Amino acid sequence: MGEQPIFSTRAHVFQIDPSTKKNWVPTSKHAVTVSYFFDNTRNVYRIICLDGSKAIINSTITPNMTFTKTSQKFGQWADSRANTVYGLGFSSESSLAKFAEKFAEFKEAARLAKEKSQEKMELTSTPSQESIPGDLLSPLTPESINGTDDGRVTPQHAEPRAEPSQNALAFSHSSSNVNKHWEAELAALKGNNAKLTAALLESTANVKQWKQQLAAYQEEAERLHKRVTELECVSGQTTVIKSQKTELNQTIEELESALRAKEEELESLKEEVESANEFQFQKDSLTQKLQDTESANRALEARLGDLEQRMQSDQRERDAFRESLRSLLELLDGKLFELTELRDALGKLVESS
Repeated sequence: MGEQPIFSTRAHVFQIDPSTKKNWVPTSKHAVTVSYFFDNTRNVYRIICLDGSKAIINSTITPNMTFTKTSQKFGQWADSRANTVYGLGFSSESSLAKFAEKFAEFKEAARLAKEKSQEKMELTSTPSQESIPGDLLSPLTPESINGTDDGRVTPQHAEPRAEPSQNALAFSHSSSNVNKHWEAELAALKGNNAKLTAALLESTANVKQWKQQLAAYQEEAERLHKRVTELECVSGQTTVIKSQKTELNQTIEELESALRAKEEELESLKEEVESANEFQFQKDSLTQKLQDTESANRALEARLGDLEQRMQSDQRERDAFRESLRSLLELLDGKLFELTELRDALGKLVESS
């Protein structure tokens, strides 16, 4: 292979929501490996991240890209070719700083490589019209425009053209405008506010958008098919065009597969929401029971306080009754003593008389 990893780290991967242009949508459920690759055949640097067998980042580094640190552990950059903004959440500040350092290093290397390529193109763009290379007649492919291989790590081995076509110049101008637009959008973005609940609420609307994107891709594929047919008549490069047709068909199949995967992910998110709603209902029920129990406890405490007051009142009444009985007994003892003395006096009086 002409493409080898030169630096790797682990991070959580996000992409900007294409509908709101504000919220982050997580594209990985856990931290995954994000690597810098160098293709010595095409002399380009790329950032590639695979989640299983699926490529969730395939971004070619260009001199006009900028990696921005939006927080202590989060950074992002805009890719005008992929028409999106990527975000990475790192576990530490040092990991973010190292990734940003490598981004700046490879961005500078890409700038130097581009300048050398332009110098080489200027040196090779002077031949006469009779010696125009056959590469100028070869058709434009999605890979030559986008600089990517639709999520596959295997690079496209293609020599640089001697002179860009009008379509390539127009696309370069469009890419510059799109990049400026994304940089303006990027300046307005705030911190990482990606939440699974918000993403889930917007996923239903995104399904329709994904279908529209698929329809747009299919229309683009039909247009490219027509373009290939026209180029067949002009150049007669049947083998190359057939391989391009095969690649376009594979691209359509991959897009349809991605749409099915998104629909399955939406169903999974709906199930998670239903489960979360059930848990919320159980939580509310338990909260209500706890409140009822607390109310019953407060009522019992009030009754207990009332009973304690009544017991204290009864105790005071019993004490007062005992005190009254004690006074009565003392009085009765005095009367009995007086009666005894009176009896003795009467007995003596009887005996004397």
